[in-house]
Amino acid sequence: METLSEKGLTSYSEFRVTSADTDMYARVRLGAVVNYLIQSAIDSADRLGFGYGGIRHQNLFWVLSRLTVELEQPLKWYEKLEVETWPKNVERILYIRDFILRDGNGIIVGRGTSGWLAVDLATRRMKKIDGIHAGFFDHLKDKHAIADPPEKLFPVKEGDEFDIQPAYYDFDLNGHVTTTRYVDWMMDTFSHEFHKNSFPRKLTLNIMKETMPGEKIFMRSRSDGDGVYRFEGMNSDSNTGAFRACICF
Repeated sequence: METLSEKGLTSYSEFRVTSADTDMYARVRLGAVVNYLIQSAIDSADRLGFGYGGIRHQNLFWVLSRLTVELEQPLKWYEKLEVETWPKNVERILYIRDFILRDGNGIIVGRGTSGWLAVDLATRRMKKIDGIHAGFFDHLKDKHAIADPPEKLFPVKEGDEFDIQPAYYDFDLNGHVTTTRYVDWMMDTFSHEFHKNSFPRKLTLNIMKETMPGEKIFMRSRSDGDGVYRFEGMNSDSNTGAFRACICF
């Protein structure tokens, strides 16, 4: 099958860095980079037949569960980039997808790996996707942008504390806080001066539980030194974990 070849399973999405994607120094925001990866995953899944519409008839939708992104250098306003992506493997119920980011000259400026869950729209429970060729999701298991699987993070026991009330535009069409907003919340904890002199080189993100309308988040941040910062967001009402992350500068 053509779709089971490397060429058939690999997708390319092109983007242009707009002013809305950048910080006050015209460098692409980390949340915008995550958005490029998510949009390229959507493009790929749609093209291959298991995107939003492709699995909706099974009453399922995709949720990003784990993500690791490594950046070589910041992209700037007006720059063009291309994201290459492919479904790589299935680990139990976690669907693994990798990414390579290239600038307008074709130079690799970033790499990523991610783990996605197919979630039942009604029960919000994880499920396997039915009716897709058995080798579809693991045919490129030996093609790596990042060889190691998306990292599992552990709790942050102490640190600076922040209370967050998600607002209307923090939520996406699946009715939960969209992934990029978690990244924006974390990046907003740093000062202007810190951002002026620093740029994120690596992001690791785990999303453990959806944040729904009306729920509040209690976030803790801790510095491990050497430019490494760890985060954990908890649902304030249920005291359950919402997300964990590590950002390296």
